[in-house]
Amino acid sequence: MVNRLPGFTLDAGSGVRGYEGAAGNVLIDGQRPATKTDTLDQLLYRIPASSIDHIDVIRGGAPGIDMQGKTVIANVVRKTGGAFHGLLAAQSTSLGDGREYWAARAEGSGKLGPGTWEGGLLIGEGQDGGQGEGGFASFDPSHKLQSQGHIHAQGEGQTFTLNLAAEEPLLGGRLRVNGRINTGPYDSNESDSFITPTVQTTREHQDDNAFQSELGARYTHALGGRTNLETVLLRQDRTEHYADGFLAPGDTQIFHQDTTTAESIARAVLKFQQTLKLSWELGGEAADNTFSNRIRFADNGAAVPLPAANVDVEEKRGELFGKVVWQVTPTITAEGGVREEGSNIASTGDVVQSKTLYYTKPRALLTWSPDADTQVRVRFERSVGQLDFGSFVASTSFSAGVVTVGNPKLVPEQDLISEIAFERRFWGRGSAVITLRHTDISQAVDRAPIFGVGTGVFDAPANIGDGTKDEESLNLTVPLDKLGIKGGRFLANSTWRQSQVTDPTTHAPREISGLHPVDWDLHFTQDLPVRHMDWGVDLYGQQRERYYRFNVIETRKYESQLDPFLEWKPRPDLQWRFEVDNAVSRSFKRFDDNFGGPRNLSTLALIQARSEQPSRVFSVRVRKLFGV
Repeated sequence: MVNRLPGFTLDAGSGVRGYEGAAGNVLIDGQRPATKTDTLDQLLYRIPASSIDHIDVIRGGAPGIDMQGKTVIANVVRKTGGAFHGLLAAQSTSLGDGREYWAARAEGSGKLGPGTWEGGLLIGEGQDGGQGEGGFASFDPSHKLQSQGHIHAQGEGQTFTLNLAAEEPLLGGRLRVNGRINTGPYDSNESDSFITPTVQTTREHQDDNAFQSELGARYTHALGGRTNLETVLLRQDRTEHYADGFLAPGDTQIFHQDTTTAESIARAVLKFQQTLKLSWELGGEAADNTFSNRIRFADNGAAVPLPAANVDVEEKRGELFGKVVWQVTPTITAEGGVREEGSNIASTGDVVQSKTLYYTKPRALLTWSPDADTQVRVRFERSVGQLDFGSFVASTSFSAGVVTVGNPKLVPEQDLISEIAFERRFWGRGSAVITLRHTDISQAVDRAPIFGVGTGVFDAPANIGDGTKDEESLNLTVPLDKLGIKGGRFLANSTWRQSQVTDPTTHAPREISGLHPVDWDLHFTQDLPVRHMDWGVDLYGQQRERYYRFNVIETRKYESQLDPFLEWKPRPDLQWRFEVDNAVSRSFKRFDDNFGGPRNLSTLALIQARSEQPSRVFSVRVRKLFGV
């Protein structure tokens, strides 16, 4: 239902540390869920459509609504009452290469005394859609063939996820408690069979086992008719063991990594509705984050030291914020806010270091609605990124031939964002949104050479200076009834990007690593209520991303993906879904330009090309609803 909102694109939130900056763009009953590991799309998936009263879309802000830093918010409002709603679902998946997988889900919600309860269980298995059959080749700078062979790669994983939540009245307010546990072992194997220059085979095996738990609580209490207090407590823990082994004639490399992370958050927000046109919000948040990492890397049985391989990190983080929303006139709404952030990050182990960081993050949004179908939104904001603790330590991908070391000296990237969006709604459910965004970047986080033990040089994340990024986005929703396709709907999204930073190796301008110049997708759906069916096609466009390492320029290309589907509801409480993912068998291609050393001192030495084609995926899902 949320995906069908005109001019709205779901933002499930980010995985950054803390609670304030990790928000998505959907509220449930006017509240943000007190969870981070359970994404918004999964939360929405578990809400039965029959329990929804209506969905509000707030564009540009409204007094009393927490926009969570977004320009457009959807508020899913559920029906009152304690009727039981339940769901049982099962899915069977078949791949074109003969593999079979299954998954099952059970969901339920209902009355619990004066409160409510919710629960869900998901178990199953599935494939890694980024691996498949393919080939590889390498060439010298004159394009003379140096090596050639075949790729056979498969990856698969399992999942077990349990969610429980309960909400009860308490001391004049309402308390909601939720918990989640998840485990998802993953295993992949790749064999590269050379046929030129000599017949030989190299193998890589990756094994990843992670366990994650989360416990959250939110308490809301009215302090008079116009003031509300909301407090949130959240704790999440994660342990992970990752192993990567590479075997070739005369060469065996083994990489082991054990990681433990934990986050504790306490947050309080005071909300004051001064008038129907003016509201205020003041709050604070404190968080404690810990990260412990142990790495072992051996080449032919000999231990190889990696810089920043074994590091313990603790971050103590605090944030104070204030927000105001003012409906200046019936057609103009203004929103302003400021966040003051401070953190201390200390590392021990291979790198002993401590640093304290302070940032002020203002935000202003002005919305003008000259008529009921037109809106212009202007936003100015200073955004500060977060340091990825994973960037502090080493990592590897033997199939890519890359060993990356850690860099605990990183500081967060800071962005100054200027944005204007124009939205025009038409034909009842149609919408066109054009967004222009310019970002001035300081302390850009990208890749740079790091000199390690002896004469070794490694690739590492690093701050490489200032940069810019420009984006133009189009979101188009077109109901097709007026064009003769009854119940039809067309949706198009596209974003064009241009960026520039200074390469730390060559000192020449280039684009930001990993940033897609173009993203686009098209979707067609048609409801056929007489036949109790709906069908559609999703098309995801080609993508290109490029990474600049000190001695390699890596280019990845993803071909277009087509996913048709058909849903049939023979009864209101029974639904069948038939879907084909990757119907045209799109391929993933990778090209590496390898230099003899740092790119500013060496010439091109070798060109490597890889292409993999994952299998088509055929799936059948049946869902049985209860309490419809």
